[in-house]
Order: sequence, then C-alpha cells, then structure tokens
Amino acid sequence: MKVAVIIARILLGLPFVVFGLNGFLEFLPEAGEFSARAKAFLDGMGATGYMLPLLHITEVVCGALLVAGFFVPLALTVLAPVLVNVLLFHLKLETKGIEIAIVLCVLEALLVFAHAPHFDGVLKMRAKPFTKPSP
Repeated sequence: MKVAVIIARILLGLPFVVFGLNGFLEFLPEAGEFSARAKAFLDGMGATGYMLPLLHITEVVCGALLVAGFFVPLALTVLAPVLVNVLLFHLKLETKGIEIAIVLCVLEALLVFAHAPHFDGVLKMRAKPFTKPSP
C-alpha cells in the first residue's frame, strides 16, 4: 500500500509540475484548436493578467510538494479546486483530454483517502477552537 501511495503521489504531482512550468516556458507543442467556448474561457482567464500565472505557480508548487512528499495534505487541498475546474472544463467546454482529467481526479481521491486522518479536523461539523491547556 505504501508503494502504491508513493506512485500515485508522483503520478499526480509530475503532470502539475510539467504543465505548470509549460505555462511559463512553453516547451510543449500547442494542444491544437480549442472549441470557441473553451477558447473564450481561456482568453478570459488570460485577460485578467493574474489568473493564469497564479494557476501555473500553484500547479508547479503543489506538484513539486507532491513529488517530494512534503506537505502532501496541504498540496492535495490546494489542488482539489484546480482539479474540479480541470474536470469541468473538459466535461463542459473541451472533451479532448477528458481521460487525463479523470485519471488525475482518481489519483487525487486515492491520495485523499490514503491521507484521511490528516483531514479529520476539516471534516468536523462543529469544530472547537484550540484553547491553552491549564497549567
């Protein structure tokens, strides 16, 4: 089980490092033509001036954390909304690449399950704030 978790962690982290770096360095060939709606969405994100760089930095940092095995629950938490958007992008706007999106979501789910004890506090309905212990 431990080896499978390490493999899943690296398989999830590497694409984020590679595609995040590609957002800055553009070393991979263009994916081809996008549908008009997908292109409009990506153009809108690019027009903000901050959204795509923020996304690429997030991908590189969280992907590197996963590959290195540091702060894995934090990286999984930060990448969750990114993965939801990647999946919805491919479901609603551009079906090309949906297979990769599904595989990444499955890897995320497996890793969250493997690290479930680290998410206990986040999933408590009525979490109590920490208090100083009495001397």
